[in-house]
Amino acid sequence: MVLKKKKFRLGDILLQQGYISNSQLSSALEAQQKTKQRLGDYLIEAGIVSDKDIAQALHIQLGIEYVELRGVVIPDDVISLVSGSVLRKHNVLPIGFDDEARTTLILAMSDPLDMVALDDISIITNCFIEPRVSTAREINAVLDRYFGTDEALSAAEKYTKEKFKDQEQAESQIDEDVSSAPIVQIVRSMIEQAVRCRASDIHLDAMEKQLRVRYRIDGVLIEKMLYDLSLLPAISARIKILGGMDIAEKRKPQDGRITLTVDRVEYDIRVSTLPSYYGEKIVMRLADKSSLTRAKSELGLREEEMARFDHILSNPNGILLVTGPTGSGKSTTLYTALSELNSESVNIITVEDPVEASIPGINQVQVNPKAELTFASALRSILRQDPDIIMIGEIRDYETASIAVQASVTGHLVVSTLHTNSAASTITRLMDMGIESYLLADSLVGVIAQRLVRKLCPKCKKARPATLQEKRMLGKERSDDITVYEPGGCPMCAETGYFGRIGVYEIMEITPDLKRIIAAKGSTGVIQSTAISEGMNTLHMSAAKYVLDGTTSISEMLRISFDE
Repeated sequence: MVLKKKKFRLGDILLQQGYISNSQLSSALEAQQKTKQRLGDYLIEAGIVSDKDIAQALHIQLGIEYVELRGVVIPDDVISLVSGSVLRKHNVLPIGFDDEARTTLILAMSDPLDMVALDDISIITNCFIEPRVSTAREINAVLDRYFGTDEALSAAEKYTKEKFKDQEQAESQIDEDVSSAPIVQIVRSMIEQAVRCRASDIHLDAMEKQLRVRYRIDGVLIEKMLYDLSLLPAISARIKILGGMDIAEKRKPQDGRITLTVDRVEYDIRVSTLPSYYGEKIVMRLADKSSLTRAKSELGLREEEMARFDHILSNPNGILLVTGPTGSGKSTTLYTALSELNSESVNIITVEDPVEASIPGINQVQVNPKAELTFASALRSILRQDPDIIMIGEIRDYETASIAVQASVTGHLVVSTLHTNSAASTITRLMDMGIESYLLADSLVGVIAQRLVRKLCPKCKKARPATLQEKRMLGKERSDDITVYEPGGCPMCAETGYFGRIGVYEIMEITPDLKRIIAAKGSTGVIQSTAISEGMNTLHMSAAKYVLDGTTSISEMLRISFDE
């Protein structure tokens, strides 16, 4: 950290604002001596403060304005003043001029006390510098938007030139290709840009002549880049090396894992390769280790849903199932529930495939079929470990379901996931697996079906009156005056009309009436209608509430509840 004046040391500022304690500052300064990192970087990596905390502390203490960079549009004549490489080096971003004479440049900085950066940009632009505070992540995201495509294409061009300098070694020197700087840069920037775009997955598709890169943002795939197909072997090999896979094997599907730090946050990346007609298709699933364990209030549960959720979790024994398709937020809900129940007085053991996030104080077991450690065999061993709460990553077969039922009947709280469309159909699915109806009625305490819908961007959503058909879908009368909202498109939401997602829930608490119906092998329809009469909202009803309050659109509601 470059210091402006002695009284403006970052550690003192954070201490004064109450972001860190004296002991944390002392240990951070000691560690900093060894790592030679800047204090702010060390504190963020250690998880003591967030980059937003540091930005807010600097804003309050130094009186430097904080700028929100999401959706910022920078004039071409401003962004072209300094090259992207220099802006990245100092982690700064010019956002405009402060005066009509264009002599004072407004500069967003993650560290407004960095005198070297201030001097460099001042000399390059021949302007006075007016600093603003922002976070490194936001600055990098904007730099990606303005320079990311050009940087990636120039790296690809550089690699192509290097490769064809010597035609003969094009195929034989794959090892050299893989470690060549341009390929390393392409793969690294691909992952970094995906993280800053809030993507959950990166798809690399081999087409006839091109390699297409797509990001899944808020559940929807968006094309980001097209490369020449000749880059695929080297990119694929580089990803395989990072993921600990066999680079020579191109005919079989492979799985791997990468751990990477982007903007001082650690990401766990699951890699899957699949041979396709024109070359390998690669999918990378990105998971921020901290985002799975979030506060219960962040799940998007309404007040009455939160009360039901809490009531189900307060059961000392029984089975709680969370159901929904892949990518519907089941793991997040389960991890949140476990974090809520986690205390030194309970023994929580999980069996997962794979372990998605580590939670301190919880014993997590990873399934390993090669070592004959399956869900069922792990569960049998877990029951001898004196557990209070057991989490099963997924109930896939009769054997796992049967042990889960036995465990719950013998006094354990079991939480797990299942792939079904609704809360009521979960019960008939378990009966179809072979679980006796009387055991199921005795052991189940609750079923939560969930989906994620995209939230409309508050800056550009457009209001319009609902049509007669839409009123009917929303359960309203023809004469009701109903306003619905549609996506617009603006820089804040990258012209998509949506930003972020929210959970839609169908929470079915197993009451005495439902127990009787389940024991009598009642149909899905009977179970659902009874649950609704007892106050359960279906996914369609929950999503309709979000449409009526302007959180999401009709099309998003239909996407998750078209079968109703």
